[in-house]
Amino acid sequence: MRAENITSVTQFILVGLSNHHKTQVLLFVVILLIYLLTIVGNLVIITLIQVDSRLHTPMYYFLTHLSSLEVCYVTSTVPQMLAHLLAGNGAISFARCATQMYIALSLGSTEGLLLGAMAYDRYLAICHPLVYVIAMGRWRQAQLALGAWAGGFLLSIMNVSCTLRLPFCGPNRVNHFFCELPVVLKLACADTRVTEGVIFGAAVLILLVPLSVILTSYSLILSSVLQMQSVSGRSKAFSTCASHLAVVTLFYGTVISMYMRPRSGTATDLDKRIAVFYIVVTPLLNPIIYTLRNKDVHGAVAKVFQRWGFEPKSKH
Repeated sequence: MRAENITSVTQFILVGLSNHHKTQVLLFVVILLIYLLTIVGNLVIITLIQVDSRLHTPMYYFLTHLSSLEVCYVTSTVPQMLAHLLAGNGAISFARCATQMYIALSLGSTEGLLLGAMAYDRYLAICHPLVYVIAMGRWRQAQLALGAWAGGFLLSIMNVSCTLRLPFCGPNRVNHFFCELPVVLKLACADTRVTEGVIFGAAVLILLVPLSVILTSYSLILSSVLQMQSVSGRSKAFSTCASHLAVVTLFYGTVISMYMRPRSGTATDLDKRIAVFYIVVTPLLNPIIYTLRNKDVHGAVAKVFQRWGFEPKSKH
């Protein structure tokens, strides 16, 4: 009788961000607004890059991938979060939980690797402009982008399969707003040390290696910028690097604190508060930061407006 189906959990209950009705309504409105802005902002970037031939460069090629990734990333978690906030019911089947855990982890892992590729691209463009066109040809762009997607999804298969091999026999309350691997892992009815070691090793490849590439790239970029003669050019480069590094720090800092810090026995409210930053906030910030002061994007927007008949009147 003891071997009678130890994996008895058929659904999980997501606790969510709050149990207070008024707070749930407020969070629903705020998160829905952020979600819509994120979707629209990233779709606008993808459209602009596709319609303006001046944006058919390596930097915008990677930005297209990042924007597409962000649309998928927020859609894998936020609509369910909104539904639970509205209904007040956080029940999710074991199969749906496992699927969401894999998709969200894969997309998040891909973003970590893709940001590293984008930093490497900027390093080549600024520090080695004479060889940039050859070094970052179309085949190299495709290799880096596909490598990021493949690496994110393959490493996530390993992490999620190791987690799902463990028995889940109760409790089934997940102190989170979606099925995130480290939080679900805490509910397993077995020794999780080996699985935690696998997850930590994958996190080193997905987070620390790209982060090292990013920090090294931007250090070399800043060193090159300091040698510029133009004060305005130097100021613009510093401003751009600072804004990029701010988003990178927010994304990697919060994800590393979730996946690479020592695990406690139970999930705390801190886990889901940290997750809000890389699930909700950074997907909104990325399109803003990468395009806000970008003259090429501004030109593409003006070109689209002209096609639609909104050409600004000339001053006499």
